[in-house]
Amino acid sequence: MVSLASIQADFAGDRTFAYQCLENLNLYDSPALKDLATQAVAGRYLRILPPLPDTSADPARSAISVVLCEDDYPGWVAVEDLDLLAVAEAPYRAIALSTDDIHACLPQVIAFARQAMAQPNHYLWGGTVGPNYDCSGLVQTAFASTGIWLPRDAYQQEAFVQPIPMADLQPGDLVFFGRPDRCTHVGLYLGDGQYIHSSGKDQGRNGIGIDVLSERGDAVSRAYFSQFRGAGRVVACYTSGRG
Repeated sequence: MVSLASIQADFAGDRTFAYQCLENLNLYDSPALKDLATQAVAGRYLRILPPLPDTSADPARSAISVVLCEDDYPGWVAVEDLDLLAVAEAPYRAIALSTDDIHACLPQVIAFARQAMAQPNHYLWGGTVGPNYDCSGLVQTAFASTGIWLPRDAYQQEAFVQPIPMADLQPGDLVFFGRPDRCTHVGLYLGDGQYIHSSGKDQGRNGIGIDVLSERGDAVSRAYFSQFRGAGRVVACYTSGRG
């Protein structure tokens, strides 16, 4: 476990470390610690960024700026959650898998998503540790379960994968939805025109479900198909290169 005092001492001594999560950890989108940005499953690496907070005003709700090493995703962690971290024994090292290695893992990726759907769940913005996920959190975690790291958000995943025509879709590819100017949703293609995704209350199923990539499906499928942007294939692992 670490403390703010130990981190302050390390910063003062110009020592920087990678840290690992001892338990699942919530990261927030601002120092106010109000809205969830993402989650980090136990074992993930992160770096702590300066400046460190002044805890004199409200020690219990002070926040520390961090970035997750596997996907370079930023967020804020409550000072009171520092006991969920430990100094990593070794720096983070990204693992680069070949395209063939990734392809061989796709059945396991799909199996993870199906197993997640089988558990009671609901849509959670920022959710990545289960049982409750957002759309890109489910996709990222399903791939990460096999050692394949993708960027965190749907629009980042769209930019990262290799674009493919809809006619070339294969199980394990990603399908993207949203506005003309931005991707806002992602699903995992299963084959036979079906994809699995975690969708919200307003347009979706408030959790993980399977829909069809067609204007002939039910109301949810049709709503998403009307926003279909394109498809992509995972051919590489995201590698940050940072410790």
